[in-house]
Amino acid sequence: MSSHADEKIVSHEEVAKDTGPVTVPGSAAFQSKYAFRDTAAGFVTGVMAIPLSVGIAIMSDYPIKVGLATVVFACLVGWIFSWFRPGNYIGVPGIAAGLAPALALGVASFGIENMAFCIFLTAVMQSVIWYFNWQRYLLVAIPVYLVEGLLAGIGLKIFLKFFEFTYEIPEAAVAADEFWNTARIQMFAVSMATFAGFLFLFSKFKDKQPAVPYFTLIIAGVLIAQMMEVPMLYIEDVELKFAAPIPRVDSAMIVVYMVLFCAMLAIIDVIEQVMSNAAIEKIDPLKRKCNSNNSLLAIWVANLGSSLFGGMTNLDGLAKSTTNRLAGAYTKFCLLTVAGVLVFFILNTQYLEYLPKFAIAAIMLLSGYKMIAGLMHVTHHGPYAMMLAVVCGLLVFKLGIFEGLLLAMIVHGLIHFLVYLNNEKIATKQIIKRYIENLKKDSGGVM
Repeated sequence: MSSHADEKIVSHEEVAKDTGPVTVPGSAAFQSKYAFRDTAAGFVTGVMAIPLSVGIAIMSDYPIKVGLATVVFACLVGWIFSWFRPGNYIGVPGIAAGLAPALALGVASFGIENMAFCIFLTAVMQSVIWYFNWQRYLLVAIPVYLVEGLLAGIGLKIFLKFFEFTYEIPEAAVAADEFWNTARIQMFAVSMATFAGFLFLFSKFKDKQPAVPYFTLIIAGVLIAQMMEVPMLYIEDVELKFAAPIPRVDSAMIVVYMVLFCAMLAIIDVIEQVMSNAAIEKIDPLKRKCNSNNSLLAIWVANLGSSLFGGMTNLDGLAKSTTNRLAGAYTKFCLLTVAGVLVFFILNTQYLEYLPKFAIAAIMLLSGYKMIAGLMHVTHHGPYAMMLAVVCGLLVFKLGIFEGLLLAMIVHGLIHFLVYLNNEKIATKQIIKRYIENLKKDSGGVM
């Protein structure tokens, strides 16, 4: 999920029950015997996180520096809370790929000046979910196949957005009377060849050293950019400063829409984290149990803090967490190194402008594809679930995240109501009871 969005989304049967506080040998934040391994792993993960975070920030219509700063702050919060409220033990936070189109919608609807308040409100809602441990029920209220459909719709948006980067050419090479001129064809060929190489390396090293394809892509992209003229990454020089997240609106209806928008952000962020935790638990080298509610504590605190400097939403993404694990991490101490790597590039953004856009596109095309491919997890739920997931994805792609998911849930509920009413001739009260029981079953027994 990620990442999901930059993240791989796991099936709902893999979502573990909230286990409550667990006792594990040693600290989740630091153990001296793992210090060197954690530091080295953090460096590898930090370098890999740069192009991924850049791509998600672009998709979200946020300044890249703000996206990187969000990751740094989330890493620091995650490490601090791992001392006394560990959620997972090798997860690496980052900006949420699954929320990128939603954030872009927020920027377009409310303006970037109001997004700090939206993130603040999202954090407040998540704090309520954390306090009452409501994450146990979210995946019951929203069937897993609708979640996968939602993410597939988002993945399609990401894929199509960054596919445009594969044939983008410098303005000087644009022909007024011909779209597919020689320069554009050459650019597309280079992009596809690079993407194919990245996919090959990813399939070869994803279970051994997942950072290898990212490092190779970055190096190859920089070298190619020295040999031919290609569109390069541009880093907006924005000032990172603290300010109170005060809304600037002139209509009560806009505030109502903001509240609904933030509820959507909060819920999707929580669901992605719970699903990612299930996968992170499986790859933990010491087989330690995750506590999703503790992870939500770190998330909402990080979101609350990031709203003070105009930051974005965060979660412990699976792509970075997997890289972190295979790079040798054992504790959250690695987060300090990840943060350090990103701070270097925040202070020296000129180095990021050596990255060509087609290299960022390759990474985000893979992220979008993985979110779409998450629909395969729905197949074992049966044809009805698969069809509804596809419909949900298409609605999300066409109408937006909130509207698409809401319509899909209405259709889902209406179909169940009509089937029970006409075929089994049972009372409305019993229909509602049966519907809730089916939701619990579809959710893999989260409750």
